[in-house]
Order: sequence, then structure tokens, then C-alpha cells
Amino acid sequence: MTSTKKRYILIIAAAVLCLPLVLVLVTNQAVAHKDPHDAETLKAFQDQFMEWVILGDRLYHGDAAAEKEMGVTLSKTGMACAMCHPIGSDIHPHEFPKFQEQMSEFATLREMINWCIEKPNEGEKIDPNGDAMKALEAYMYWSAKGSVLDPGRH
Repeated sequence: MTSTKKRYILIIAAAVLCLPLVLVLVTNQAVAHKDPHDAETLKAFQDQFMEWVILGDRLYHGDAAAEKEMGVTLSKTGMACAMCHPIGSDIHPHEFPKFQEQMSEFATLREMINWCIEKPNEGEKIDPNGDAMKALEAYMYWSAKGSVLDPGRH
């Protein structure tokens, strides 16, 4: 292959790879969404998120009615997540996944939540994809809002 052909191939490859960036710069919009969300839709999204945050906050702080509502038993010892970690950001959700000494393994936030439920709290493991886990995660991530994503950090 001649050096001229190689140059053309490199120029074409670079153009193809840079096209999404050019589109973002020219249109000032992310390529993933064709139209920006309107204020009403954004408010609906935020309201929905905050409902999950509030439910997660209730579960995190040991609200028996929330546990009953969700059909989960997070503790049989009378302990709540907040007794060791007063607010959800104390879990450092922005640092997961990482090696967890207590578990002696590399773990996700969901795995760590279930470990705490089962071991120190003697509760019943919750579905990692269930609503109770979603609520707990929403609360923990919300409480750590503004933290820099730093997976693997201790």
C-alpha cells in the first residue's frame, strides 16, 4: 500500500471517529437526545427521583412501615443503616465498585448493601434489582450528590 493511500485511510478514519464530536460542537446538543427535555418533563423526572430518595431515606433510617410496604426485612437486630452510617453519603457510594475488606472481595454497592443487611443487621438479603435496592441506592447517591465519581478509592 502506498503512503498516499495510507494517508487517505487515516484521514477518513479520523473524520469518522470525530463526527460525533463535530455534531455536538455544531449543534450544541448531545447526539444521544434529538430534542432537549422541556421544563415540565424535567420536573416530572425530578419528582419521581425524589419519591425514590424519600423511600430510600425511610428504609435507611429503619422505618418499619417502609420495610413492610416494600416487603423486606433489613434488620432483625433493631439496627438500621444509619446507626453505623448516619447519612447515606457515609457509605461513599461514589467509590464503588471496590475491594471490600469485610467481604474479602471486589464488590459493587449493591453487594455491600446486602452484606450489611445480612451480616451485622441479620436481615434478609434483598433483590439486587428490586425496588427496595433502587430506593436505597437513590437515597445514597442523592446524599452524595456533588461527590466526584472515584471507583476503587478507599
